[in-house]
Amino acid sequence: MPTPIPHPSNPNNTLEYLDAFVTLVRILREQCPWDMKQTHVSISHLLIEEAYETVDAIQAGDDVELRKELGDLLLHVVMHSVMAEQRNAFDLRAVIASEFDKLVNRHPHIFADTVAATEDVVLQNWEALKMKEGRTSILDGVPRALPAALRAQRVQEKAANVGFDWHDRRDVWAKVDEELDELKHEINEGNKEGTAREFGDVFFALVNAARHEGVIAEDSLHGTIGAFMRRFQHIERRAQEHGRALKSMSLEEMDAYWDEAKGQGL
Repeated sequence: MPTPIPHPSNPNNTLEYLDAFVTLVRILREQCPWDMKQTHVSISHLLIEEAYETVDAIQAGDDVELRKELGDLLLHVVMHSVMAEQRNAFDLRAVIASEFDKLVNRHPHIFADTVAATEDVVLQNWEALKMKEGRTSILDGVPRALPAALRAQRVQEKAANVGFDWHDRRDVWAKVDEELDELKHEINEGNKEGTAREFGDVFFALVNAARHEGVIAEDSLHGTIGAFMRRFQHIERRAQEHGRALKSMSLEEMDAYWDEAKGQGL
């Protein structure tokens, strides 16, 4: 006999719907062969994938996809909470209560007498409150799994929040020039290890420059990658139209199609 599907008595009541959703996940954990086998570790990569799909929906301005992807993220929050509940570690209520308390404690300018009239002061207070919660470094909490450009920007932001930052953009760009010169020196010397190190320094300096210009370097690079893919795929289509294999084409021929793609706004 099929298992009854849990439904909220009032579909317009968010709390009742959430309760039915948690019950649904508990049923899956108890009865579905795939769901029963999963662990926090086995589905951790899927959580990252869903987060990226959510970002894609946001960047595309697609509310339908955003709603779906937020649902997938919610599923992972609930699934991990139910897994923890089954091993008597914590439950969803504890997850929500912990986040609730953290938000209240980190907004003393709203829920207490602290004054924070600007965004910069709010961020500085936020980092100070994190340290009071037991962290030993303001850089604690930046995940190693973040993409490198995004991780670099988060590290730089956290350091800047406590005053470790240039105030003159000219100094920021001078640092980029300095790192480029050092990279060229290592390349000219034929030093592979030094070249690899200096490439990292150049990337880090460019991310910092992007931050000072109000640009998210990770998004900027994704935009460039997307443009490259669209234009290269245009070259592939044009080659196919003419019955040509890419390897048989000259760079000049491919460049002509590349310029054609740029002219079409690709």
